[in-house]
Parts: sequence; structure tokens; C-alpha cells
Amino acid sequence: MRPAPIHLATLFARPARRICCYNRLVPGGAQPENHELLAVATDAGTRLDRFVAAHCEELSRSRVQELIDGGLILVNGKPAKSSLKLHGGELIAVRAQPRPAPRAEAEAIPLDVLYEDDDVIAINKPAGMTVHAGAGNTSGTLVNALLGRGQSLSQTGDPLRPGIVHRLDKETSGVILVAKNDAAHAKLGEAFRQRTIKKTYIALVEGRLKEKGGRIELAIGRDPIRRTRMAVQRKTWHGAAISNPREARTDWRVLATIGNTALLEVQLHTGRTHQIRVHFSALKHPVVGDTLYGAAKQMRLGKVMMSPLARNFLHAAKLGFAQPRTGAWIEVRAALPGELHKFLEKLCAAAGEPRSRIDAALAAYL
Repeated sequence: MRPAPIHLATLFARPARRICCYNRLVPGGAQPENHELLAVATDAGTRLDRFVAAHCEELSRSRVQELIDGGLILVNGKPAKSSLKLHGGELIAVRAQPRPAPRAEAEAIPLDVLYEDDDVIAINKPAGMTVHAGAGNTSGTLVNALLGRGQSLSQTGDPLRPGIVHRLDKETSGVILVAKNDAAHAKLGEAFRQRTIKKTYIALVEGRLKEKGGRIELAIGRDPIRRTRMAVQRKTWHGAAISNPREARTDWRVLATIGNTALLEVQLHTGRTHQIRVHFSALKHPVVGDTLYGAAKQMRLGKVMMSPLARNFLHAAKLGFAQPRTGAWIEVRAALPGELHKFLEKLCAAAGEPRSRIDAALAAYL
């Protein structure tokens, strides 16, 4: 346990052998927060970054590294490297400047606009594009691209997410709907909550499904073991439960079976994070290319090893909604991306099946 902070005068009044550490936080709500730390003999050999992180618990190791790189952590009044090993007796000053608030910036990124009116805009988002900025990702997003075309967007909610009323995973392509003004945002947000917006996806999953269609109703929450994933509730998690499980419903039907895969039409009735990916992984039929949820890095059909698919085979093909101002029903479609269509063609060739099966299966989406 780290000793309680003590005042400098008290520190130097004590015999050296009794010194543990000195950690003073500048009072009065000063910004940035300043810390002064005194290394003692028992700290000899400790790296500077580890020492600071251990004594400033509110700072992560990555944040400490940022402060060191910015010259905001001084050892005996001078900047130092994070790898510096302490000897004891050093005075370390930490100037914990707050990070500047991230902002959504305009960028010149081309977009495929599927539909647009005075209230909404529907974009065909490519795989690999993040919808909005987040930790460690502030550029190249859909929001950056929308701002780059001079797009007016609703300002409801998070300033990093102007106009965003729903999301698609980074590696999922297809239709995403964006609100241009606050009134449209409110109407669309309520429509999503009431589940009156119709969302249809095309997915290719591993394995052959026994039925021609079905429904998956499994609650989804944060995976307690691997925090980057979501999970369905299981009977046991080795003593850990998924965080905040929420009801989720996915309806599906088989469009075609190609080799050891199934091409599906998927209807989402709830919009949980990674819902389709989690639900089909739970059925032991992960989405092709989705290695996070158990898909193979490379698929094998008999003696043929397929080239890796550099994304998930998941595409938001159709989205139906009531225009927020007039109530008129609008349906927007996004054609299957070329890389996914080519993958299906190669799959047919490897399985010895005619390519015409693809066009027949996807006739309603082409």
C-alpha cells in the first residue's frame, strides 16, 4: 500500500531511513494537476514511467508515457526518458495537463450517398471505416467525411457523433442513416427505440444450418473474459457473469448453401453491439472472416484453401424508415460490395457450383 501523502516540511524533519515517499497534489482545483514525488532508496532500479504510474493512480501507463514525451514529467528539474532507472533521492515533478477535448474535424473523404433529403442522408459505408471518432481514432471516420462535404448535422448528444443515430461495426459495410437536424434525430432515435425501422443484412456464415430459417433470442452483454467482445449469457463463466445483459432478437433465413457455408438474409429487431456476429457465433456458425468471434482465418473447401477475406462477410443491404417530417416510407438499398461478390464466386468455383446461384440468391438485393 502506498503511504499517505505528507507535507515537505514534515518529510525533511524525519530521519532519512524513515522516508517512504512524498506525493503532494497542488490544491485549490489548479489545472493542470501537479504532483511532486520523491524517490527513496527502495525505489532504486525502478523505471521512471512505472514509478510515476504507481504513485499517481489516476494516470494510466499510456498517459504517463504521453506526459513524459511532452516534457511534462521532470526529474530534478530536467526532462527524462521513461526508461530512466531511479537511484533514490530524485525529485520527480508531474504536470498532469488534461488532454484537449477531441473534436470531429472535417476531412475530404469521398462518400457513396444512397439517399438524401432536407432531414436525412443515407450513406453506403465501406468496410474499414469507423462511424465516429473514439479513443485512439480521430480521423478517417464517417463523421469526418460528412463534415468534409459541408454537411449540416444534428447536434443532439455527443459532439463527436453529430448526426449519428445508429452505428455499423468498422468491418461491416452498407446502409447507415444520418440525421441532418435535431428534429430528425429525435424522430429517428425514437423509431429505433420503438423498432419501427427495418434493418436487413446479408451474412455468410460458416457451416450448413439445419433449418431454412429461424429466430435467435439470446441476451447480449460484455464478455467478462475478453473485454473487446460481447457475449451471450452462458450457464457458467468460471464465476464471472456478462455485464448488463440486454435482450436481443435476430431473425434469419437461408438464401443459399454454398459448400460448407450458408448465405443468409438477417433481420435485426434490436440493435445490440455486434449482435449478428455474437448470435451466430453462439450457434457455432460464426460470420465468415470474423476471427474475433471464432471464424477461421482461412476457409477450406475440400482440397481448396480459400484466400483470407480481409473483413467480415456482413453487409447492411436494406434499411426502411419513415421520413421524419412527412412519415412517408422510404427504403434504401446498398448493393453487395465487389469484394464480397468475388468471394462468393470463388466459393462457388471451389464447391463446383454454378455462379448463377449467387445472382439468383441475391436477386432482391442487386
